[in-house]
Amino acid sequence: MEHKMKKSQEKKSKKKIWLWIIGSLLSLILVFAGTAYYTVHKTMNKMNTPLLEPTNTVENEQKTVIKKDPFSVLLLGVDERENDNGRSDTMIVMTVNPEKKSMKMLSIPRDTRTEIVGYDTVDKINHAYAFGGIPMAMASVENLLGIPLDYYVFVNMEGFLKMIDTLGGVTIQNDMELTYGKYHFPEGEVTLNGEEALIFTRIRYEDPRGDFGRQIRQRQVIEAILKKASSPTTLLKASDMLEVVGENVRMNFTMKELIQLQGIYKKMDSEIEQLSFEAGSGTRIDDIWYYIPNEEELQNIQTELNEHLQ
Repeated sequence: MEHKMKKSQEKKSKKKIWLWIIGSLLSLILVFAGTAYYTVHKTMNKMNTPLLEPTNTVENEQKTVIKKDPFSVLLLGVDERENDNGRSDTMIVMTVNPEKKSMKMLSIPRDTRTEIVGYDTVDKINHAYAFGGIPMAMASVENLLGIPLDYYVFVNMEGFLKMIDTLGGVTIQNDMELTYGKYHFPEGEVTLNGEEALIFTRIRYEDPRGDFGRQIRQRQVIEAILKKASSPTTLLKASDMLEVVGENVRMNFTMKELIQLQGIYKKMDSEIEQLSFEAGSGTRIDDIWYYIPNEEELQNIQTELNEHLQ
């Protein structure tokens, strides 16, 4: 029972992290809109990247958020380091039904063994991004879940955290003393620069809470970024901050759609229904560890998401 509860807390925390990421991005853009109108639009032009190739089930046609039409979003968190194509450490599918005022969220285990669409292979789903970028990641998720994906939000977390140096560092309340190599993070109030924050949000094995502890620290850092970015003195750095966002975030939402999306979200039920893979199992194939979804559970998830998208 205790193991199940911890597992549930980890999943809930991970989804909250993504809500904070998306909320932070939107808030930053809206906060700076009045003081840096030209720069905001320049940033949005960088961030807005329509898919140039059709995904598995969606034709090469941009869908527009309409108040009554359900839509879906793939959230991709990528740890993309220098000279590395990166792999999607986090893959979350969100479906939104404005008419029903409901949202569903599904975390896809990064080691899920599935067909990589367009690469003619079966592999871990998080490799799809490394093999073929966002179009291949979307196509492979569509194929796995049997639903169309209308939108994506891509965040290069390493680059995004560079914003901390632009802010002059952020301060968080660390709930546990941690050491990673030459880096030491005492319990209590800690001020982090960009490099330190990156290490702080990557620590996993040194924390007895494992990935759950890492998710807590990621949320703390993102909350600290949002808090400091909203301060009056930081508005003077708006152009520099938006430049960092523009370099490390990609999405096919337009500015108009983001604002409309915020309006839709305000009318939603406060609880987001959380879906998850729980009945699958881990196995080694050719000495590589994979997560194998339970077929019945996968079919139930496919049905539920399709019905939500009508």
